[in-house]
Amino acid sequence: MPVRRAGAGMNPFSVPAGQLADPYPVYRRYREAEPVHHGDGKWYVFGYDDVAAVLTDRRFGRYGAVPVPPEYPALREMVANWLVFLDPPEHTALRAHVAGHFTQARVVPLRPRIEALADGLLAELAAHPVADLVAGFAAPLPILVVADLLGVPATEHRWLRERAVALQEANTSRVGGGHAAADRAARELSAFFEAEARRPRGDDDLIGHLLAAGVTGVPLASTCVHLLTAGHETTTNLLAKGVLAILRHPDARAELSAVPELMPQAVEELLRYDTPVQMVRRTAGQDVEVGGRMIEAGGTVVLVLGSANRDPARFPDPDRLDLHRGPGRHAGFGLGIHYCLGAHLARLEAEIGLAGLLRRLPGLSLAEHRVPYADDLVFHGPSRLLVSTSSLLETT
Repeated sequence: MPVRRAGAGMNPFSVPAGQLADPYPVYRRYREAEPVHHGDGKWYVFGYDDVAAVLTDRRFGRYGAVPVPPEYPALREMVANWLVFLDPPEHTALRAHVAGHFTQARVVPLRPRIEALADGLLAELAAHPVADLVAGFAAPLPILVVADLLGVPATEHRWLRERAVALQEANTSRVGGGHAAADRAARELSAFFEAEARRPRGDDDLIGHLLAAGVTGVPLASTCVHLLTAGHETTTNLLAKGVLAILRHPDARAELSAVPELMPQAVEELLRYDTPVQMVRRTAGQDVEVGGRMIEAGGTVVLVLGSANRDPARFPDPDRLDLHRGPGRHAGFGLGIHYCLGAHLARLEAEIGLAGLLRRLPGLSLAEHRVPYADDLVFHGPSRLLVSTSSLLETT
């Protein structure tokens, strides 16, 4: 098959607001018609095999491609030091300092603490006949967990959440791009974590561990902020969309309630079925052929994880939620050297959070027909999820 170079194209993701909650039909059309598509100055890759190939190919990297205009220096400097925007050897060295806190062996003992945090939030949620599950549960739970890991007082979680959200508003997939607010949030968060670094502390929490390893100044503050934002926005969307999927699939809900041991397997299927991070970017370091298209050096590649996870060539009947789906490595946490550092923690939070909701609020139901989504096709999830708790909080 001859290799084709870029031709005329369009941005495939000018999705009307009413369709934002379900972009999968759009993905399917492109995956079937032109799985490696050039439009809006970028390459969009839709098929699982091609997405996996790029993510694991060292010829693709970040190469300093920080998506922040230079007129926002605080935000630009912070983002430039995030793991997700670093290539080896900087990426390798910094990840080595952090990775030990997110291994399965370190995460599993956190279960009692996460369960206690979830129970406290569920108690507050159940006090209201109708509540926003995003604001009351899905968002604060991961913030509290990350604050614990960093060694930051839990009393700061609301302040941290507000600034983390402001940072996400600068995401280039959002209409308008809130760079000014994000730049202010970057300055405030940098000052906050610089003050945290000056507090007396041991090396048992993550900030103390980084300080002991010689990570200070901008890299320390940037790493803490990256863990904060990456650790809460994705898990918030995983929890919210997981609840939404379970409530819309009564058979799956009934089975999970009857067989709670199925929850870890269910979380993997929920990650595949409605991926919290729908796409990631890479830059070609040299001319590379992908799916019969020649991507020239310096070209931007958008890997559509949500489409890869619905590729029937990898996952039979992919649009069906199947809690018993056989093994098949989804791309929900990415692949390659940038595979999600907090994957074990996100899984555990989702297992505990979803199981707690089903157990403690058995009468949970949707309180609105149309669920509003954030205007974002990268960090993809409901901006609000009104639910009816409709039953008293159980004590067991």
